Amino acid sequence: MTADPAARPLPALFPYGGDYCPEQWPAEVRAADLDALQDIGVNTVTLGVFLWSSLHPAPGVYDFSLLDEILEPVLARGMQIVLATPTGAHPAWMARTADVTRVDFEGRRHLFGARHNSCPSSATFRAESAEIAGLLAQRYHDLPGLVAWHIGNEFGGMCYCESCAAGFRRWLQEKYGTLEELNRRWYTLFWGHTMHSFEDIVPPSALSEHWNGPAYTAFQIITLDYRRFQSEALRECFRLEKQAIRRHSPDVPVTANLMGFFPGIDYRRWADDLDIVSWDNYPRIGHGPGRVALAHELMKGLAPDRPMWLMEQTPSQTAWRPDNPLQEPGLLRLRTWQAIAHGAEATLYFQMRASRGASEKFHGAILNHAARTDTRVVREVAQIGAEVRAAAQLRGSRTEHRAAVCVDWDSWWSLEMSDGPTRRVPYVDEITRIHQDLFDRGIGVDVLSPDADLTGYDLILAPVLFVTGPERAANLERAVAAGADLVTGFLSGRVDEDDQAPTLDVPGHLAPLCGIRVDETDSQPEGVDREIRWADGTTCRADTVFDLVTPVDAEPLADYGSGFYAGTAAVTRRDTGAGRVFYVGARLDEAGLRTLWDQVLGTAEDRAPGLERVRRRTEDAEVLFLLAHDGAHRVVLDGASTDLLTGDSFPAGAVLSLCAPEVRVLRRPLDGAPA
Repeated sequence: MTADPAARPLPALFPYGGDYCPEQWPAEVRAADLDALQDIGVNTVTLGVFLWSSLHPAPGVYDFSLLDEILEPVLARGMQIVLATPTGAHPAWMARTADVTRVDFEGRRHLFGARHNSCPSSATFRAESAEIAGLLAQRYHDLPGLVAWHIGNEFGGMCYCESCAAGFRRWLQEKYGTLEELNRRWYTLFWGHTMHSFEDIVPPSALSEHWNGPAYTAFQIITLDYRRFQSEALRECFRLEKQAIRRHSPDVPVTANLMGFFPGIDYRRWADDLDIVSWDNYPRIGHGPGRVALAHELMKGLAPDRPMWLMEQTPSQTAWRPDNPLQEPGLLRLRTWQAIAHGAEATLYFQMRASRGASEKFHGAILNHAARTDTRVVREVAQIGAEVRAAAQLRGSRTEHRAAVCVDWDSWWSLEMSDGPTRRVPYVDEITRIHQDLFDRGIGVDVLSPDADLTGYDLILAPVLFVTGPERAANLERAVAAGADLVTGFLSGRVDEDDQAPTLDVPGHLAPLCGIRVDETDSQPEGVDREIRWADGTTCRADTVFDLVTPVDAEPLADYGSGFYAGTAAVTRRDTGAGRVFYVGARLDEAGLRTLWDQVLGTAEDRAPGLERVRRRTEDAEVLFLLAHDGAHRVVLDGASTDLLTGDSFPAGAVLSLCAPEVRVLRRPLDGAPA
């Protein structure tokens, strides 16, 4: 099943609003809430996310009266509706069925409670999920204002039950065909792990392969395959619900709210099934705008030809973390327009009104417990609501990035559970860190799989590409042959898709492309670093991991200035006659990364830390987003432009001053297009 491009009617209004749980409130409160929300620009509500226990109160018993009652005032106000299937939390009675609740990593069968507590392999859960999804679609398929179906809620979590064990064995038989092939590719001669029957295979957990927690496993390939299987099991749950919906609602787009850089699911394998790629953006403390920009582009890159929605963000603060800072004045607006700059065609919140009880009672909401409409949050939401109407003209617009960042879940999973060379290089953190200087230079990136067609890009960033077989290496080589510069380095090319180290010089299948070999890799504890000396005499520091690089047909750009390997190459460049390949053998500090990008880009100019610049193109105009995340900035316009948020017009050469958290959205007509 793939997403149907024809099944994507545009909402009448740019969707602005989000999750509302009116089942928690009496009818008179719902009416007042909806009036207040409409007054501040909310035009879309997501309903029904956690209604399963109300819709299906007992086996074989269905009751849609509460949802009918909830929908009535929404429909009366002409609001747009995102209708959810409620399968993110099963009813209490269903937990009494033997196979529904999950078994955790320690082997304990869970009782009813929390959410995400349903086994994705459970035949009962799958059948009941598809049933409720189909009944909802049958009843509400022609609902006025229905703009999307929202399946489940934040899919994720692992299960180690017998249903999953049986599903895992079936999945392995389909993948490997024979037990002999499985044993070969799993390298089971190590530690006498030869499997004599598929029935010998059990989920890798604290009771089998693991020690010291989920990241420590005796057999990485078994755990890697189990993570792949669990991702596919969750995907199959989504697909079953979508199939049930499609039987009654063939034209309304279907989505599920993803979570950006989420380690539990390989979202790339889900992309074909999503009519809309939607996701929930909750940046952690320390996650700056560069990382958020990468996450937006990761989500957009799953399906560049389809809409992307921001399904959730908090209007003020989260509640589930040790510290939950408020967003300072203007930050919500800035983050909303950052999402739109990166392609969001809807911006929605969790939540419309604060819950009175349980774990999210202190989570941010547009309307607080007193439902006041004169708060700072309401004023900012109203301002954004008035502005996002201008975003409707940006729907279908495109970025034209000349750089790409490769993200690969297999490399993420395999790297972070590898015994050696180091466990102190978190995959996403390292990609974010290496990308930061590009972000500061205003260089936009697409985020793609390393297996995607990368020809046509000028620059490809593929750090810590731990899993690289011959086909992946050949794909990167094609892009370089087409003229791209490739930047890769330490901890890349270390294993193939079966988590086996190739019988080749490090970095394995990437070694010929990089023009180097690595005979040894040093890993040092926190606090130990090495000097790096660049050919132009500048120096920087590196820490954590250090490849001892031998150039074969590459040119050294920097070497080590300390350690017993002082004088050994640390950074190299190979000129292929088309593109160039840069190999970065050590974890450079920030100064070193700036020097690296100066070498790659041939310039030290155009750095403006704190100012994000994103360009999108419509049929008749270019739209420049200026997002001041930090500090004060001056920008010279390269063409006559109109600010879509204020209506102000500026001539070419005008100098704009911006101070964080200011936003400008500047439309410049293309040559020959009307102003």
